[in-house]
Amino acid sequence: MCGLIGGLLRQAIEPARIDRALQSLHHRGPDSIGTWISADRRCFLGHTRLSIIGLENGEQPIANAGGDVQLVVNGEFYGYRAIRERLRADGCVFKTDSDSEIALHLYLREGMNLGRHLRGEFAAVIADRRNRVMLAIRDRFGIKPLFYAAHEGNVYFASEVKALLALGVPARWDREAVFQQMYSVRPHSRSLFAGIYSVPPGCYAIAQNGEVDIYPYWDWKFPTAVELAADDRSEAEVVAGFRDVLDDAVRERLVADVEVAAYLSGGIDSCAVLGLAQRHMDRPIRAFTIGFEDAAYDETALARAQAERSGASFHPVPVKALALAESYSDAVWHAETPFVNGHGVAKYLLSRAVRDAGIKVVFTGEGADEMLGGYPPFRRDVLLYNSERQDPDTVSRLLGELRAANQATPSLQTSEERLPPQLETVRRRLGWIPSWIQTFSTQGPSAVELFSGEMASSIDGLDPYEIALSRLPVEERLAGRDPLNQALYLWAKIQLPNFILTFLSDRMEMAHSIEGRVPFLDHKVAEYAAGIPIDMKIRGMREKHVLREATRDVLIEPVYNRQKHPFTTPPAKFGEADAMLELFADTFASRLLDDQPIFDAAMVRRRFQGFLNQTEEERGPVDGLMNRVLSLTLMHQRFGMSA
Repeated sequence: MCGLIGGLLRQAIEPARIDRALQSLHHRGPDSIGTWISADRRCFLGHTRLSIIGLENGEQPIANAGGDVQLVVNGEFYGYRAIRERLRADGCVFKTDSDSEIALHLYLREGMNLGRHLRGEFAAVIADRRNRVMLAIRDRFGIKPLFYAAHEGNVYFASEVKALLALGVPARWDREAVFQQMYSVRPHSRSLFAGIYSVPPGCYAIAQNGEVDIYPYWDWKFPTAVELAADDRSEAEVVAGFRDVLDDAVRERLVADVEVAAYLSGGIDSCAVLGLAQRHMDRPIRAFTIGFEDAAYDETALARAQAERSGASFHPVPVKALALAESYSDAVWHAETPFVNGHGVAKYLLSRAVRDAGIKVVFTGEGADEMLGGYPPFRRDVLLYNSERQDPDTVSRLLGELRAANQATPSLQTSEERLPPQLETVRRRLGWIPSWIQTFSTQGPSAVELFSGEMASSIDGLDPYEIALSRLPVEERLAGRDPLNQALYLWAKIQLPNFILTFLSDRMEMAHSIEGRVPFLDHKVAEYAAGIPIDMKIRGMREKHVLREATRDVLIEPVYNRQKHPFTTPPAKFGEADAMLELFADTFASRLLDDQPIFDAAMVRRRFQGFLNQTEEERGPVDGLMNRVLSLTLMHQRFGMSA
């Protein structure tokens, strides 16, 4: 994994600006820096390298023979060896042993049709001087970040927003995007920074004459409900097929010229990945687990037992409230998006420990919930909307069990209280309201109540759901599909790239130069998962049924039988010294809160005082609001934002 920048400009750029931008991405690639600047200094690429494959000769940018096509890549291409051999047989001459170079030769032969050949986690930028364009492409689920900005006739690309700011793009709040963030429906194409956008997952961008055009090359396609009903495969066939594609995705991600380790929790996702990966290794995989002092949130015992079962070596990483508080601001700077919990900070600390252990590459379990309906709201959707053959009393009982089983994560519990009227937009567009959208909808009004007068005026009358849904092919991708698959598609397009893969994946890993590999988000796994019958994804209270059966032979029994427990950190504690609570109090009492333009400082302070007086049960949902205010306040400071 690496960091990259690129620019196609109206006027010559000063090399010092390129240097500053690359320095801001040093954490993504500490091993080497490479640049290419055209003779007129109006086109450039830059690269910070984390060397994983082709350690001795994989420097970038990589150029064609004539030097008029240049490439930089962040990420990994799996199956690259077979592609490289086909290209060599076709006359291509390779300069490096890096997997990245296949993208250059594929582009020279097929243009942006190269996307259909690429498998993995990646973002790439190509400067094509022959056609006076700059092109960029991003992986299918947005695992690797890729931002762009068109500013004063110039177009810039970068792995992170901070590099665009270093190149001269102003740091200003996109108030509409902040508003949508409060409802957790910020579109996948928008950042919180005005004028800065993401290349959407599964898309490529073409920059020319100061403008950027976006084109899709892949989308996640679900069969219709009628097509699913006609599936005559046996359960054993479905399970065997899923095992095959997942095992292949894991095996491909073991290819590296450095050691590959694993992040391990007590959940089935990371345990399954570790179990499958270890079967392909002749040495114990080092498995790293976050540990918390609060037993309700600590999964160390389960993870240790799974590591022993797999034959891996177990390495616990204790995380205390003081460490979370001390690293919170740095984690926000890396994430470039607000937090609702300290779990991103915990992943930040885990990655630091892994780096200190000499590791560069880790397996992670992200994506299984998105593929197979792992979160509690998805189970609610199946109980309520895929319930034609279920007894109503059984449905009611299971809904009660679902609520009781997830007391540690109240933010994922669907509430009927204070539902915003804009939810009718969702019902009108979809014919129903997915539970995850309803769940997060209650957080929006609580945040909007704290907006400053200017902020409230700037978003007056906006409908966050209309804005989000209008940017998606709702009719094409959702019409006629089962409710669960509709919910999964929307989550994958909104929550996954802008939230899950940001503060629980790439940013917290690359903050310490750690490459995360995500086999569940392999597009071959995703395409297979899309066609799995609904009752093989969720069966009653049993989520990810097909995964449990496909990997039962590599799991310990408690993990095989365990319900999904979303990864969160313990909330701030009251009645005792707690570093996170002190961070809230100190920040909200400081001028930092007064300086930011999003929230009314006086109202926040009053709300925080009320927070201090609430019961533990009442504090749970409000903890997320306090984290949002805290992290946005710190973002304003760290990025020098203007209103």
